[in-house]
Amino acid sequence: MTDWTDTLPESATAYLEGRRLDEVECVISDLPGIARGKAVPASKFAKQKHFHLPDSIFFQTITGDWSEAADEDGFIEKDMILKPDMSTATAAPWTGDWTLQVIHDAYDRHGAPIPYAPRNVLKRVVALYEAQGWTPVVAPEMEFFLIARNLDPAKDIAPMTGRSGRPAAARQAYSMTAVDEFGPVIDDIYDFAESQGFEIDGITQEGGAGQLEINLRHGHPVKLADEVFYFKRLIREAALRHDCFATFMAKPIADEPGSAMHIHHSILDIETGQNLFSGPQGGETDMFYHFIGGLQTHLPAAIAVMAPYVNSYRRYVKDHAAPINLEWGRDNRTTGIRIPLSEPQGRRVENRLAGMDCNPYPGIAASLACGYLGLMEERRPTKQFRGDAYEGDGDFPQVLGQALDVFDEASALHEVLGPEFCRVYATVKRAEYEEFLQVISPREREHLLLNV
Repeated sequence: MTDWTDTLPESATAYLEGRRLDEVECVISDLPGIARGKAVPASKFAKQKHFHLPDSIFFQTITGDWSEAADEDGFIEKDMILKPDMSTATAAPWTGDWTLQVIHDAYDRHGAPIPYAPRNVLKRVVALYEAQGWTPVVAPEMEFFLIARNLDPAKDIAPMTGRSGRPAAARQAYSMTAVDEFGPVIDDIYDFAESQGFEIDGITQEGGAGQLEINLRHGHPVKLADEVFYFKRLIREAALRHDCFATFMAKPIADEPGSAMHIHHSILDIETGQNLFSGPQGGETDMFYHFIGGLQTHLPAAIAVMAPYVNSYRRYVKDHAAPINLEWGRDNRTTGIRIPLSEPQGRRVENRLAGMDCNPYPGIAASLACGYLGLMEERRPTKQFRGDAYEGDGDFPQVLGQALDVFDEASALHEVLGPEFCRVYATVKRAEYEEFLQVISPREREHLLLNV
């Protein structure tokens, strides 16, 4: 092996022990969170310091069409310089040969970070915290469905068939028997995660048919976003080995709960490592309340980033394990902002709005941005909500078009996330929304064709 492999993370070194590395996948997240890049022989990767991709990969809609998001130079597909972050080197254990994946960061020809590259957006927000002497800490929860292979978009999505031979049943939350139904898939998820050096905090059965949740250990936002980015691919590959699909759609099955990416937040003092949400005697601090106030104030504008597709808003249904409001409460899963039970050193704030269909980099960045604005503005939250928050009305956008309208006017949020990212993001999402409006649904044909 070549010299560059001496600096690989421990898990990657262990994966390659006694083996010859064949290939390196040089990857970067596009706007939806899809891995883009190229695969190169290991011998070539050892010689290259960077590679190029056109900036247009960030201007594509989810359908592959092009938006009008190019800058004043026009749609000339300028090359970006992509440099590897070797701390992200990890195995691709599902491949036929010995392969590593490496996440790259995007720069322009002058060495400046590309402002609409998703990983750069998150780094920008983290840097704002660090400039204040704070270290933000997050812990994402990943919900997803294991479904039967679906080759026809016109066909309803169905849960996968478990080892018993019966289709997965709904409303079996936290059932170990239900988890055992998917044992072979889960075994591969564990094996792949171990090979990649990822620590899973737990896997549970959620309320939907074939719906699982994976919790990750808390840590640095960029590291955790990298892991979610990698995990989505890992889980899909594990499912394919067992003749089923894994989907991260926010609402894949009409009568089932949706899939969220709940984000737990805390903030540490850089010098002392103390949780700044807890005071010397263990009480809740002003920063704790200001962070909640920031979420309540700015999440309506950020929802377009955390719920990026038309389908995302189908998740926000009363009594279906998804928030419809921005109330906050302690140990209350009906509120959009939840304070979990914890000791003072583990005090954290859980944002329950983000969908699992969002790109983890801007999704986590937007959530942190809302909290950051609350801290800087010293926002006070509303009174703690007690009781069933589903009894109230929704108080954030419920459709993508409305969410984009609110996002467009959010100048304070734009300054934190980066104006150029917000411009490109809104342009791409507007194009996707207009694409959606051109499609006539079966429901429209069923109820309008002969009745209006």
